[in-house]
Amino acid sequence: ELNFSEVAGLWRGGCIIRAALLEDIRTAYAQNPSLPNLLLDGTFAEKLEAAQESTRHIVKLAVDNGIPIPAMMACLSYFDSYRRDWLPANLIQAQRDYFGAHTYERIDREGTFHTKWSDEFKAD
Repeated sequence: ELNFSEVAGLWRGGCIIRAALLEDIRTAYAQNPSLPNLLLDGTFAEKLEAAQESTRHIVKLAVDNGIPIPAMMACLSYFDSYRRDWLPANLIQAQRDYFGAHTYERIDREGTFHTKWSDEFKAD
């Protein structure tokens, strides 16, 4: 079992990555060794919340100008997936129901449902 606080401390002392971020990581794991994800640490949550608007702006500009920034886009998507109760990935249930009548659950009603997609949603 790794001691993430110690790992961050070692990186800070012996790596070219001597960013203050490593000290924040070390502190977070020193305060909570069983922290499952840095996004759940108060300090990191505050910093990410404060930076998200400008990050979204940068990603939008990159998309609008055809500039690939896959790492930043992936990071923003990961952040969004952690802070949402409902995800677009839940739409996979609808796709499975469409192709194989596997049913789906809804957030507004109890139970499982099946839709006859080809009958109810025909193209005009």
